[in-house]
Amino acid sequence: LDMEFTGLHSAFPQSNEPSLFDSPAERYLKARQSIQRFTVTQLGLAIFSNENSNKYVVHAYNFFLFPSTLGVSDVEFTLSASSIQFLSRHGFDYNKFLKDGIPYMNEVQEENLSQHLLAGSWKVSSALDRDVLKKAIDEVTCWIAAAEEEEMMILQDLSGYQMFEVQLVLRQALQNVWTQPLGDKQVMVKKVSPQHRQLLENSPHDSCQKKFILLSARGFTNLFQTLVKAKKPLVGHNMLMDLMHLHDKFYKPLPESYEEFKRNIHNLFPVLIDTKTVTKSIWKKRPFPRVSNLSEVYAVLCSSNLNPKDPTCPVIALASDCSRYAEKKSPHEAGYDAFLCGSVLLKSAHLLLCRSTDDAAGADPSFSQYLTVLAEYLNKVNFIRGGVSSINFSGEDAPCQHPPLLVVHVRGWPGLNERQIYQEFKALCRFDVRWLSKNQFILLSNKFKHVRRVLQDYKHHPHLRVSIYRHWRHSPRVNCLLQVSGIVALWSLFAFVLGGAPCSS
Repeated sequence: LDMEFTGLHSAFPQSNEPSLFDSPAERYLKARQSIQRFTVTQLGLAIFSNENSNKYVVHAYNFFLFPSTLGVSDVEFTLSASSIQFLSRHGFDYNKFLKDGIPYMNEVQEENLSQHLLAGSWKVSSALDRDVLKKAIDEVTCWIAAAEEEEMMILQDLSGYQMFEVQLVLRQALQNVWTQPLGDKQVMVKKVSPQHRQLLENSPHDSCQKKFILLSARGFTNLFQTLVKAKKPLVGHNMLMDLMHLHDKFYKPLPESYEEFKRNIHNLFPVLIDTKTVTKSIWKKRPFPRVSNLSEVYAVLCSSNLNPKDPTCPVIALASDCSRYAEKKSPHEAGYDAFLCGSVLLKSAHLLLCRSTDDAAGADPSFSQYLTVLAEYLNKVNFIRGGVSSINFSGEDAPCQHPPLLVVHVRGWPGLNERQIYQEFKALCRFDVRWLSKNQFILLSNKFKHVRRVLQDYKHHPHLRVSIYRHWRHSPRVNCLLQVSGIVALWSLFAFVLGGAPCSS
């Protein structure tokens, strides 16, 4: 699976940006705000079928998606300029996204639509659709006044939900008409008697039945529900944001509780594999070049240096109707990246299996063997720039492990803020910065060598004194508590001295 979005991290408020200081629960709440602002533009699925021995045939699909406009509530989403520009540079087709995007909705939106369909409280949210409907109603109203019963007319050039909306509005407004879709972009309107109309409404083949409207409005959500029922391993690369969008757009709005989100995802997809988590481990176990970009990881795993000729290595073949990806690279097209992702998984699993046993060299490994060697990585989704390496969707997260915090004490350099401190240390190494007190800032890195370098290089700085953070010494709360305790103790001693003095007779 791979997805493209209208944006990644919301810049409002500024404190919403990911930070090394974030716990997984804190990062989830930040990301939740971003997920609610942005939407999915494209979703790619690559289905790997193990046809025989070590051969896998891949069917890769691209789905352009656009929020459902059928119903009473309009959907708002934000565009990030940098994300839109990035996708444009990689050839993303915004016309397909905007004009031909497949609709989708989550369970709450579907329930809302269902209730309004049942109550007949229909409202068209799209201004474009309202104009189309007005034109259609005007045409039918002018025609029906002179029409005889059983006469028909055809409405042309209707698309998408307009096919449903025109029929629902006409049937609601005029009791002596019946409507029926006629192939692509056409609706037949017939003048009928009230008795005939009643018979037609009870027909099981009526295209405007509630179940058919909901089926159309669900759109891609129908396929999402099929994926959930299949319970197949779901593979992604840095897939936390993908999982959050899957939950929010096709299942239910994201809950406030981080733990509830993890439980829900685990129930939907019991086996998750994040190739970022897997390849990070391979770095430590094999002489594997440290690349993070999915295309680069795929290229390294396919290279002859890392992967000398091995007859048992999985053979990955694109199906004939997906051969475009075999002929041309299409990075950041969701279907292509999904294909890369599944390929990276198989090749990584084979490397791990060959390292753990010599049996792989003598026989073609099965996918169950690959899953066995991947067991420690299952349901561990990569956590970017944090105190934990991954989020565990099938249990508790590992405790956060950071290099020690550093505290920077500023002397003779007034007015410094977090951004200026960050710029000061940026040339040397990467730290996240937080204001601690008037002249103090906390630095946090995810690399021990950066901590050692800063401590060494800033030993004799004229304005910045850097030391290991000690909570009992540097925490403003602890200092405040010690000061208050000192004052209380002093007053107590003072009161004791005064109270214990002998009274003069």
